[in-house]
Amino acid sequence: MTFSVNTNYGALVALQYLSATQSQLNQVQAQVNSGLKVASARDDGSTYAIAQNQRGAVAGYAAVTDSLNRGSSAIDVALSAGQSISDLLIQLKTKALSASDSSLDTASRQALNQDFTALRDQITTIVQNAVFNGINLVDGSTTQITALASSDGTRRITTAAQQLSLSGTIVTLSTTDTISTQTQASTLVATIQTSLANVNSALAKLSSGAKKFSIQATFAQKLADTLTAGIGNLVDADLAKTSALLQSLQVKQQLGVQALSIANQAPQTILGLFR
Repeated sequence: MTFSVNTNYGALVALQYLSATQSQLNQVQAQVNSGLKVASARDDGSTYAIAQNQRGAVAGYAAVTDSLNRGSSAIDVALSAGQSISDLLIQLKTKALSASDSSLDTASRQALNQDFTALRDQITTIVQNAVFNGINLVDGSTTQITALASSDGTRRITTAAQQLSLSGTIVTLSTTDTISTQTQASTLVATIQTSLANVNSALAKLSSGAKKFSIQATFAQKLADTLTAGIGNLVDADLAKTSALLQSLQVKQQLGVQALSIANQAPQTILGLFR
């Protein structure tokens, strides 16, 4: 063993080990602070890249869920409008059927016709106001509603619109139909019945579309949750193990400081050679 005041090999070795322990301790403390074992690309570049890609997918599914929810709301508004129109058609049929009675006097028929026209025009009002987020699925302004179905935007889900305006292919009752005469009333009974059947069929189609959107939204949320759990498996720190490792490194740090202190005392022995 060489005695030298210029080079203290023991202190150098002790310092190397202490520096390594300090580096590990800093890393573990960062895991405790963040809860992540991979908080940045410096920690583990490949794992961080995988996690970031999955975070992008999760963010994409958040947009998908928003798109599906907007679509579902538009369909719900259309369903509400369709149900109201169906109820109105039932009332219109009742008015027309009453007016088709040949024994009805003129005053009564006129009163029924006034009610009939008011109910008829209400259909137009309902159709015009069945709007959500600028989308109206029952006035013929659009043929379908489309929403995102995948996080990369390559797949979409659609539901057909249903035109429920008067004088259309579904509601065949025209904007000018009245029951002012017994003949007109008798003719309109069948017309209204056909319209009622058509509207109920359209409601069934809208309902199927609503279910499709709802199922897709539920799936998108489950998929996002699964991806989030997968990201956690990749980057989350096991704080039970981290806690144990932290205490171990703190003890190791204290021992390293003591070892360095002892090594630094070694040159003092040289003074004994010169007494």
